[in-house]
Amino acid sequence: MANRTKGRTTFEVGADGVAIITLINPPVNSLSFDVLASLKESYEQALHRDDVKAIVLTGAKGKFSGGFDISGFEVLQGGKKEQPTPAAKPADILTDILEAAKKPSVAAIDGLALGGGLEVAMACHARISTPYAQLGLPELQLGIIPGFGGTQRLPRLVGLAKSLEMMLTSKPVKGQEALALGLLDAVVAPDQIEPLGEAREIFKFARAQARKQAPNLKHPLVCIDAIETGIVSGPRAGLLKEAEAFRELVPSDTCKSLIHVFFAQRGTTKVPGVTDLGLAPRQVKKVAVLGGGLMGSGIATALILSNYPVILKEVNDKFLQAGIGRVRANLQSRVKKGKMSQEKFEKTMSLLRGVLDYESFKDVDMVIEAVIENVSLKQQIFADLEKYCPPHCMLASNTSTIDLNLIGERTKSKDRIVGAHFFSPAHVMPLLEIVRTKQTSPQVIVDLLDVGKKIKKTPVVVGNCTGFAVNRMFFPYTQAAILLVERGTDLYLIDRAITKFGMPMGPFRLADLVGFGVAIATGMQFIENFPERTYKSMLIPIMQEDKRAGETTKKGFYLYDDKRKASPDPELKKYIEKARSISGVAIDPKFTKLSEKDIVEMIFFPVVNEACRVFAEGIAVKAADLDIASVMGMGFPPYRGGIMFWADSLGSKYIYTRLEEWTRLYGEFFKPCAFLAERASKGAPLSAPVEQAMSRL
Repeated sequence: MANRTKGRTTFEVGADGVAIITLINPPVNSLSFDVLASLKESYEQALHRDDVKAIVLTGAKGKFSGGFDISGFEVLQGGKKEQPTPAAKPADILTDILEAAKKPSVAAIDGLALGGGLEVAMACHARISTPYAQLGLPELQLGIIPGFGGTQRLPRLVGLAKSLEMMLTSKPVKGQEALALGLLDAVVAPDQIEPLGEAREIFKFARAQARKQAPNLKHPLVCIDAIETGIVSGPRAGLLKEAEAFRELVPSDTCKSLIHVFFAQRGTTKVPGVTDLGLAPRQVKKVAVLGGGLMGSGIATALILSNYPVILKEVNDKFLQAGIGRVRANLQSRVKKGKMSQEKFEKTMSLLRGVLDYESFKDVDMVIEAVIENVSLKQQIFADLEKYCPPHCMLASNTSTIDLNLIGERTKSKDRIVGAHFFSPAHVMPLLEIVRTKQTSPQVIVDLLDVGKKIKKTPVVVGNCTGFAVNRMFFPYTQAAILLVERGTDLYLIDRAITKFGMPMGPFRLADLVGFGVAIATGMQFIENFPERTYKSMLIPIMQEDKRAGETTKKGFYLYDDKRKASPDPELKKYIEKARSISGVAIDPKFTKLSEKDIVEMIFFPVVNEACRVFAEGIAVKAADLDIASVMGMGFPPYRGGIMFWADSLGSKYIYTRLEEWTRLYGEFFKPCAFLAERASKGAPLSAPVEQAMSRL
């Protein structure tokens, strides 16, 4: 973390005898150890002065407090030793000074009161806020639980069921809802806490939900335990339980991983040689999207949801109406879920206009091409765009695998060609992969970063190559799974093991969802460009020949009913046997008895190996960018920190040794790359900076 001014509080007393204590620690008034020490001093001063009749606690510049400064966790995790530790425990300051104060105190909340910020507010005798303030306890997102009394005070203010929901989902409430809940203006009376018998049922339900939704995570259950201790044994016992649990969770691997993801996500917008040039993003007033299919309509939806006027172009009226219909359906889904009013729906749809030609492209600031993965078609489109669009217009492609230099081959404006790779469904998935070539201007990157931020995506800037970062890293994912199946591992066992590891679904369920046509098209790109390290199998093409193409045909690796529920298909064996005979591979008894650990490693270590190549070639500037790309693009579990962070937790030497062993036994598909070999020889982490990191850009 960069050096910065110490956080503090200010203290002033008005003529009316009200002391105003203000939290100051930009940008969100986080609660560092310095701030807490200053808060203690200010409160003690107010309590000792005879002219102070009451205390108001607030935050500077329209924000109460965004929570505890998590960079301070490095002290508790055994990191930076030079940082100060507080003279008094934060929970003791809140309990023994704020809550126990003999003079009335009010938290005046604006903007944010999150995490430790809300815990400080709850220790005050009353709370007031603006209507749009956000109040919540999101600590579980970082692998910990509230540590300043939140597990004890929130249930007593809003009731047990709502407090469990707020903590376990990490979702904040706004002012009006907080007022209705009793979190603002008054404290819920003790007799409003649910009777103990009812509470036990609520705890039982909450634990069952936590185990179901986060089977690999300990801290949601620990949070429930702390709340229950307070309900059963009283607030003092609850506070002690909370403090003990907090201390144990901060150094945990889960907490370290989630905090890494927290900072890595915020670091993706810092691109050396681009964002440090002082360039301001140009205003994008109108965007054109080419192609109204699944991706194009999703991209158009994301844009109009953020108030960008969009022109949607198709080749004929039938396709155009279908595309507009998809956008309408996306928005109607939000209306149905109560996330959008009918009035807002109408206003948002009015931002979309369908066209069949390029005549209205003369004043667009950005075009995003989202047609099928056909090189010659894309080349023709970009040649046309250069003729019809203004000279400043960004020319972006949503291609997932094709080299951008190939796409822009017939153009002269190579400095404004850029990749804007969304992930399906584009209006839902959080990642935007921004792909730059050697010719792409820094201004275009800055502009697209700004658009990404405004449409609420996390952008990751990567270099140009086949598959870019996400798809290239994960091309061995399904291939490794098929290799295991052809040698005798049960296909459904693989999906179960990978899901248990923390992925949203296994590789075969994912292939069904994406569709075999897409899988074959992208697979061919990798076979063509990386022939020496692709596992070539005919399993998917054989199945497609038999009109099995995944979920859309209700038959793939699974069978699907009308509600899209997947079930295993006993007929799959014949396709596997046929593919096995073509590959010339025999069943290996070792593969029929693989442990879940072996399955996870044999599928993910080739992904790690390819991620190392992507990093070493400079396709990604920072290893942390690959972590975010894997989490937000492929659903890699964030509590494992991302693909490179997880690999470093296992060690480069261990991964290299395993891959070397499999290479000897099963071929070049597993062969560790030079970068991994070099890191393993030194016992060095994979995520350390590399000298050649900019060599390809």
